[in-house]
Amino acid sequence: METVEMNSVSLKRPRSEDDVANADEIKRQKISEKSKTGNDSGQSVETVTDQPDKSLLEDTKNEIIPNEESEEQEDEELEDSDEDGDPESFADMMKHGLTESDVGITKFVSSHKGFSGILKERYSDFVVHEIGKDGRVSHLDDFSVPVDDEVNFEDPSEETFTVLSDEDKQRLEELQLLKNKETSVAIEVIEDTKEKRTVIHQAVKSLFPGLETKTEDRDGKKYIIAYHAAGKKALAKVRTATDPRKHSWPKSRGSYCHFVLYKENKDTMDAINVLSKFLRVKPNIFSYMGTKDKRAITVQEIAVLRITAQRLAHLNKCLMNFKLGNFSYKNHPLKLGELQGNHFTVVLRNITGTDDQIEQAMHSLREIGFINYYGMQRFGTTAVPTYQIGRAILQNNWNEVMDLILKPRPGAEKGYLVKCREEWAKTKDPAAALKKLPVKRCVEGQLLRGLLKYGMKNIISAFGIIPRNNRLMYIHSYQSYVWNNMVSKRIEEYGLRAVPGDLTLKGATAVHIEKGDVDNYTIHDVVMPLPGFDVIYPKHKIGEAYKEMLVADNLDINNMRHKIRDYSLSGAYRKIIIRPQNVNWEVVAYDDPRIPLFTTDLDKLEGKPLPVLPTDGKFRALKMEFSLPPSTYATMAIREVLKMDTSIKNQTQLNTTWLR
Repeated sequence: METVEMNSVSLKRPRSEDDVANADEIKRQKISEKSKTGNDSGQSVETVTDQPDKSLLEDTKNEIIPNEESEEQEDEELEDSDEDGDPESFADMMKHGLTESDVGITKFVSSHKGFSGILKERYSDFVVHEIGKDGRVSHLDDFSVPVDDEVNFEDPSEETFTVLSDEDKQRLEELQLLKNKETSVAIEVIEDTKEKRTVIHQAVKSLFPGLETKTEDRDGKKYIIAYHAAGKKALAKVRTATDPRKHSWPKSRGSYCHFVLYKENKDTMDAINVLSKFLRVKPNIFSYMGTKDKRAITVQEIAVLRITAQRLAHLNKCLMNFKLGNFSYKNHPLKLGELQGNHFTVVLRNITGTDDQIEQAMHSLREIGFINYYGMQRFGTTAVPTYQIGRAILQNNWNEVMDLILKPRPGAEKGYLVKCREEWAKTKDPAAALKKLPVKRCVEGQLLRGLLKYGMKNIISAFGIIPRNNRLMYIHSYQSYVWNNMVSKRIEEYGLRAVPGDLTLKGATAVHIEKGDVDNYTIHDVVMPLPGFDVIYPKHKIGEAYKEMLVADNLDINNMRHKIRDYSLSGAYRKIIIRPQNVNWEVVAYDDPRIPLFTTDLDKLEGKPLPVLPTDGKFRALKMEFSLPPSTYATMAIREVLKMDTSIKNQTQLNTTWLR
């Protein structure tokens, strides 16, 4: 599965992109120019930041706990309401976070001098387009709905769009969006025939997803009663993958409707949860090839089982920050990882590098590439890194696992989590700690519920209540931690050339590079293993370094099978250097930090003109484009260009300096 997430930190989450006055933005940028702070490379990084993203791995949200809509809504409200507004105190808390060197990210491949720039000042400065397995880049450029040869009950006829009056549509829309206190809307059937009633039923359900209908007699007249499905749980059956709709589905039509999802400032699973609620279906009838970042504009393909393009297209009228289009019917769903990668368009604002520095940096990125490190989001944002929990799982030290997840920790956390941890440390009573935790769907809440159910002597079963993807996140984080450290050692020891004893792939099989063949390989052919029972290791010093690192962690590199099958690590291979494709860049000038510096797919569909930029603006921005394969972190490519530490800890400290 690919990772396209770019973590940033926020001192206070913005309510909208344009709610900060232009003068304030310019003031901040002027201050930043006066407050350069050096790092290992002799330059600084300025990052306008957003709140720490809870997502640590690309697959941590793939399991949904069903039938908890009210609890989920409460969770979201609590998360939104608990923000830290004081930048200085936030920076103090983040002093306990990780830096890149803590997780083995220490080397660069390029020789240019680094420079500073503002990364993700606006989420629209970071755009991701998915690249399918056929090499086609996903774009939203068509809102039209495909026409079938067969007529289906769910496909609205022309009469569907005219049978309802404007007043009816207004009342139904308000009911659908819960904008009034009405629990239902009654529509009188003027010409009472079965056909006319059918058209009205169809019109309401097609044009206003989320509403259900029934027919009633009132004073001798027929009425169609529309009501909100969520308010009539007994009548509104939740459709599943095996029972999506009671109506027939044309045989000539593929069972899956594929569409392009354009989303802004939402992660993929959040978007699918919203779509499933409006359509009254379960999230598991949707499929996709990879999750995409929240703080970005992303475009990707989604497939859904037996939901018509018409129903999906109507969602465009009532959804915020989403658009759906490019509909087609196919006979297959999408599978995780079945993609070539992602194409990125990134704007780095207020850059300080000279033209020569920028040219050197971008030429190096295009010709050499960057070290394929696992990015900081792989390891969490708190004082207890996820790899430490993964190590304890592999050590079979379940008391340590429980302690690491639940114990008090310094740093930035929600207030209710702090109280929960304090209660746990004081009483070791899962029921008492759970009472301090209004958000029950977090990992801490799930573990406490497991301890309540299975008891303190059965931590393994209690831990098993946490969704599988979240549990595997921890051990994958440990593998990534080992890999990062070993790659840094490999580059320090042997540089950017292939050497005897390195590993390369022949098809899917790893083989050692022999001394006589070494001239046939470059650094771009070299792979290194994530530790596991089904991999081989380099035959030079780094092979021994793997063993030494695992021995220091009380693990046996020759016995990576766990007594619990889920936690047995087979291992994998990963290229140590990635060379991006389709690399392009330009430096643009601008005056207003709030204006976009390029047009999106939605801008083009809506006919918005290209932004007019001054030739000699107050600020300069580097606009860069590149394509990356799956499982590659765009953060690490940008790190190589700027020569910056991408950790939240480092970015927050720098940010606080220039905010002062």
